[in-house]
Amino acid sequence: MSGTTVSRRSSGARLWFVVHGWLALPIWAFLFFVCLTGSIATVSQEIVWLASPAVRANAPGPDATLRGYDEVLAAVEQQQPGARVRFISRPVKSIFALNVRVTRPDGTSGALFVNPYTAVIQGEQGAFDFQQFVRALHGWLLLSGDNSRIGWYLVSALSIPLLGSLITGIVVYKRFWRVYLRPRLRVSKGRRVFWGDLHRLAGAWSIPFIAIMAVTAGWFLVRAILDDNHISISTAGVPPVVARGDVPVVAKGAPAPRITLGQAAEAVRAQLPDLEPTFVQFPSSAYDHISVGGRGAYPLLFETVDVNPYNGKVERTRRVSDRSALELVTGSMRPLHTGDFAGVWLKLVYLVFGLILTTLVFSGMMVWTRRTAIETVKLVRERKPARLGLEAAE
Repeated sequence: MSGTTVSRRSSGARLWFVVHGWLALPIWAFLFFVCLTGSIATVSQEIVWLASPAVRANAPGPDATLRGYDEVLAAVEQQQPGARVRFISRPVKSIFALNVRVTRPDGTSGALFVNPYTAVIQGEQGAFDFQQFVRALHGWLLLSGDNSRIGWYLVSALSIPLLGSLITGIVVYKRFWRVYLRPRLRVSKGRRVFWGDLHRLAGAWSIPFIAIMAVTAGWFLVRAILDDNHISISTAGVPPVVARGDVPVVAKGAPAPRITLGQAAEAVRAQLPDLEPTFVQFPSSAYDHISVGGRGAYPLLFETVDVNPYNGKVERTRRVSDRSALELVTGSMRPLHTGDFAGVWLKLVYLVFGLILTTLVFSGMMVWTRRTAIETVKLVRERKPARLGLEAAE
């Protein structure tokens, strides 16, 4: 009697394990997809650089120097008659061309790739943007409109099982540090041993990276909840406007006299000597400032300066020290998640660890699927004789 009861309990436990295993498989597959697309998204800009000569910053000679913002502005307006430059961005990595956004007399706009050494327009962003495509696929599953929020929640919610897996993995493999001293990958011992060794190797080597990805993605989830509930953590306040008295009175149709970008840069350097400007945003109306921004001593956040376009006065600065502790945290999350705050080498490091994390998920999926499949076969074999016995008794 007791043996039969134990057998039934064992069979019931195995049934729940099998159901749990097959239900968890889609989560494993989804996590694998997100990790793989995230790894590709990390170097999507570099992939575009390899595929398209237009985005490369090729120097004409070894002694070539970078053109100033005023030179770039004049050259673009000469090559695109009637176009108005709205934004100039100098990428962190020097191998990329400048990104210049313009509006044209017919109302259309475009993003131009401009050589930073010659100020020559090398091309224009087409209708398909591979970098944005991959990032949208990874970030919100290419869902559009209001559905994009659903995709964002689904992807960022994976931070919960990812962080849980990291903690439980460290608890289970208490001596994981041995993998660093004596790495082992037994290929000839069968699939189960191979996938298990690969899972432990990938897990041990990617612990810091997993922690960064889980925490930053978890913060994306928190921010989405805050934004959807109209809860702001910004201390920036209302953007300033140029005083009416500073706007010069000119004849109808005549352009108002403004300072040059070089003068704006000098004003910025005088106010923030440690700031390296990487972008300039032009005024869109008579009462807008020239906004200059870049990374300062803290490389994860941009600092911005608003300069009066008529008299060159710095009328607002937004430094790292002006932000609250919560803003520092939330502002650091995205660059930490993407690795897009230093050179190409950091991107390659992120790619390697992203692929290791993808391998970790895939090997765990293989181990889990194999174990679930074995338990499923055992359960079917156990229940088949029992069913035959019941039919014979009837």
